[in-house]
Amino acid sequence: MNTHYLKRIVDRELDELLPQLPAISLEGPKGVGKTETARRRANTINELDDPAQRAIAEADPLRLLSGQPPILIDEWQRVPASWDIVRRAVDAACPPSRFLLTSSASPATAPSHSGAGRIVTVRMRPLSLAERKLTQPTVSMGELLLGKRPGLDGSCQTGLEDYVAEIVQSGLPGLRGYSGRALRAQLDGYLHRIIERDFKEQGLTVRRPETLRRWLIAYAAATATSASFEAIRDAATSGEGDKPAKTTTQPWHDALARLWVLDPVPAWLPTQNELNRLAQAPKHHLADPALAVRLLGLDADGLLEGSETGPRVARGGSLLGRLFESLVTLSLRVYAQANEAQVRHLRLHGGQREIDLIIERPDRRVLALEVKLSRTVGDDDVRQLLWLRDQIGDQLLDALVVHTGPQAYRRRDGIGVVPAALLTA
Repeated sequence: MNTHYLKRIVDRELDELLPQLPAISLEGPKGVGKTETARRRANTINELDDPAQRAIAEADPLRLLSGQPPILIDEWQRVPASWDIVRRAVDAACPPSRFLLTSSASPATAPSHSGAGRIVTVRMRPLSLAERKLTQPTVSMGELLLGKRPGLDGSCQTGLEDYVAEIVQSGLPGLRGYSGRALRAQLDGYLHRIIERDFKEQGLTVRRPETLRRWLIAYAAATATSASFEAIRDAATSGEGDKPAKTTTQPWHDALARLWVLDPVPAWLPTQNELNRLAQAPKHHLADPALAVRLLGLDADGLLEGSETGPRVARGGSLLGRLFESLVTLSLRVYAQANEAQVRHLRLHGGQREIDLIIERPDRRVLALEVKLSRTVGDDDVRQLLWLRDQIGDQLLDALVVHTGPQAYRRRDGIGVVPAALLTA
């Protein structure tokens, strides 16, 4: 297994923030690489997932302030008092680059203070396509967000089978060296730990783990759709008597969100009145599409053959198409964060109009993207993007179709066409 550190796009953000800020909290699901990224910057390391170090910190939390900075407090949520200790140290005007915190979960019992204005949180996600080094990216989201509609060029040999391999492989750095049965065993172990151990650490007792697993399978089947939670709950039912109560599934959802296992895309809600019938339901995504694949019992061959296993939750195109959208969404969220932008989706009530992804700058101007599991892009594939351009005018910075083809280019109507592997921050 390759243990070489993979430099991350979020490293650039940390390089910019750490010299100016006294405390940064790096947050994201387990296995995403937070600890290794933080350790590379720290001079003093407190590993609170180590029982011995945790016992010392619980007995004398102020010891966490000692040592040569930057001081890393890894998995701080295991000693929730550490957050307030760092916050008070920041209030006392400590210098920049003093603290790095990491967390794989929000604590079941929140700190007494949110830390807003004192501790800056930075999200870390699994590896984007650009970070996986499939090819040399040529299209920068940063340039697209400038709104100058640059020319698009570049080509790649990355094809459908390569994207399917990346969906299955996982973007968790520690799993990149595994394949076949070993990879499946690692993903099974990851999911087992969530159900059997992480829920207990969130203060929840799962009396019937198989029912929680069925709910997770139903959520995986709803990937890249805005299916209602009631529809997901119904789909998790193996028989009418087995339907989990809403009072049961809501705490499950909340705990999985605190563990950053669920990573839904919120709806875009513009402040203007041009679009007054927008649906507000989020699009469902797991932190890594490989988790959805494993929950559904599929592999690369099954996806390429069009196998549909597990519950049917909602209409929303082929399963492979939705998993490809989830892979692209994961990547675009990494690139958007690097550019201080947010990822949303657009859907009118009734589904008459939908746009897969909206990237929103702080000034509310947007980049719109459709994701297509296709090597070619035709007029029908850009119809929704042209509609949005007519609706919001100059608020639309640019519009793209992200696809599985070989070439980046701009159509005569101004819509960009970009292979997913050619995008980067």
